[in-house]
Amino acid sequence: MERRSFLKKAAAGTGAGVIAAPALAADGLPTINWRLASSFPKSLDTIFGAADTFTRRVAQLTGGKFNIRSFAAGEIVPGLQVMDAVQAGTVEMGHSASYYYFGKDATFAFDCAVPFGLTSRQHTAWYDQGGGRDLTREFFKGYGIINFLGGNSGTQMGGWFRKEVKTVADLKGTKMRIGGFAGKVMERLGLVPQQLAGGDIYPALEKGTIDAAEWVGPYDDEKLGFYKVAPFYYAPGWWEAGASFSFYVGIKEWEKLPKEYQAALEVATYEAHVVMQAEYDAKNPVALARLLKNGVKLRNFPKDTMDACYKAANDVMNEEAAKNAKFKKIYEPWKRFRQDQNQWASVAEATMQNYLISAGRGGK
Repeated sequence: MERRSFLKKAAAGTGAGVIAAPALAADGLPTINWRLASSFPKSLDTIFGAADTFTRRVAQLTGGKFNIRSFAAGEIVPGLQVMDAVQAGTVEMGHSASYYYFGKDATFAFDCAVPFGLTSRQHTAWYDQGGGRDLTREFFKGYGIINFLGGNSGTQMGGWFRKEVKTVADLKGTKMRIGGFAGKVMERLGLVPQQLAGGDIYPALEKGTIDAAEWVGPYDDEKLGFYKVAPFYYAPGWWEAGASFSFYVGIKEWEKLPKEYQAALEVATYEAHVVMQAEYDAKNPVALARLLKNGVKLRNFPKDTMDACYKAANDVMNEEAAKNAKFKKIYEPWKRFRQDQNQWASVAEATMQNYLISAGRGGK
């Protein structure tokens, strides 16, 4: 009973508490084997690695009695069909980016990222403390799924361009690999969004079939070699200020689990979430330095471009809220939370960060 009590308490713990938790023998509990389908290939070791971190921790916390095996994109189902596989019961779990399912309902994007949305820390705060968990779980319930935090990339880059973007007018006619909400916003500015799988982006850029492409950030982008054919690397990826990934569990399967296993599962999702954020923060600066040595031309989007994108993003989201009650139900409180977060960030966090950046550039 002491062990079971510990697991129940652990579910409410922080990431630090999870890391310190010992392996526990689940005496008297059944051995359960699940499958987890990921939307990501193993080559994206930081994103796919979150599933491995999670499954390993669940096994440790349950004394090896609750075992979840993770499968990369394509091994059971294609990457963009993970949610459908969980919903249908083909697999018990999934690991994905919820905005992949934007075409089903734009509301899915709140579980991942929307244009000019929340940073990594802000999203975690919204989900864990700001009502996001309840709001998104109510929405996912309609699909027979319960969702959990599953990692975050941090603010992503704005993508690779064959030509420099000097004004918002330069976006007109540009064929860019970008989809979902961001693609819809960019269309307002004359850009032509293209949907391409990760493995198809490089050859499309090389042949000139597309003029630009966004992916994630330096660590992942470097592996795909975009810098060899599109030298201009832009920031920020305003459509993904903090792209949050999610673990999906079929509600029917969740309800079958012993409470001890439910606790272990939720604890492990938090650890995987924190580890992914830490990995990207550690790996991206080193990767960016290598890219710059290889001649990459780092640029910020011009202010007029950012302003135009911001206006277009607000227009698109307000239009969606006007016609989609599910979207509006999350959008209105989410928008208030974002406003409060940005006001608070401007007081201490941004002030400190900006000073340190300025001081560092001054050689201090």
